[in-house]
Amino acid sequence: MATVTMDMIKALREITHAGIMDCKKALQESDGDFDKAEEYLKKVGLAAVEKRVDRATDNGRVSYVVAEKKAVMIEVTCETDFVAKNEQFKEMCTKLCVMAIENGYTEPNDAMQEVVNGLIATINENMKVKRLVSMDIAANEFVMGYNHADGNIGVLVKFAASKNDVFATEAFKTFAFNTAMHVCAASPMYLCDADVPKDYEEKQLEIFRAQVASDEKLKNKPEKVLEGIVTGKLKKHYAEICLMDQVFQISNDDGLSVAQLLAKFNKENGSDVKITAYERFLAGA
Repeated sequence: MATVTMDMIKALREITHAGIMDCKKALQESDGDFDKAEEYLKKVGLAAVEKRVDRATDNGRVSYVVAEKKAVMIEVTCETDFVAKNEQFKEMCTKLCVMAIENGYTEPNDAMQEVVNGLIATINENMKVKRLVSMDIAANEFVMGYNHADGNIGVLVKFAASKNDVFATEAFKTFAFNTAMHVCAASPMYLCDADVPKDYEEKQLEIFRAQVASDEKLKNKPEKVLEGIVTGKLKKHYAEICLMDQVFQISNDDGLSVAQLLAKFNKENGSDVKITAYERFLAGA
């Protein structure tokens, strides 16, 4: 049997990222043959993955990459907050985003999970690619990404304009970044009221009508007045759940909505920027 030195163990560890004792055992089992040792570690790693597949993954990280023509954001879950902050885990999440962009992935798949499985064998925690969103970026579009704190929340916001030179201005970059921060903080359900599903709207109207009907102070009010109150409640609800109707939460002393602040930006900059889409992921949700 070949003598296994510390230099050999270190070299194998740099290639595989496996633990020192695992590398030592792999080299001993393969009689010092690096290729066989690497294959041994892969087999051991796959076995470790199978053992951990049913463990709960309630923590994780949201990562994104914005490239020239595409943006991708993913959520990768893990068992503990400690691993979610691990540098190897963070690097893997970024690698998965790049992988998705390069291969045109629009949802998690086996190829991505294989990359994750390699880290499971090293870190000894269950991990999963939970979800992925991909945004195409046309010549007249811009996507701003934002991560909150240690990556527990991720946001992508897509903008469009007839003239894309506005995207290079500092005023727009500040507005776009603040919009992404707003989405992170306000957690809108829909972009605008036109995107609210009709069945959801009808359910809310049913609730508001029941509230009005049970209010003793309103029992003698005309039907038209009562329906106006119901409509007002729905409008107020939209201001809570629709991005464009929400009060902008970042640097907004005038209490303007996102739509109003965007209109103000366009007037001041002679532009016609629109917010066309957004995505918000909360890790472990």
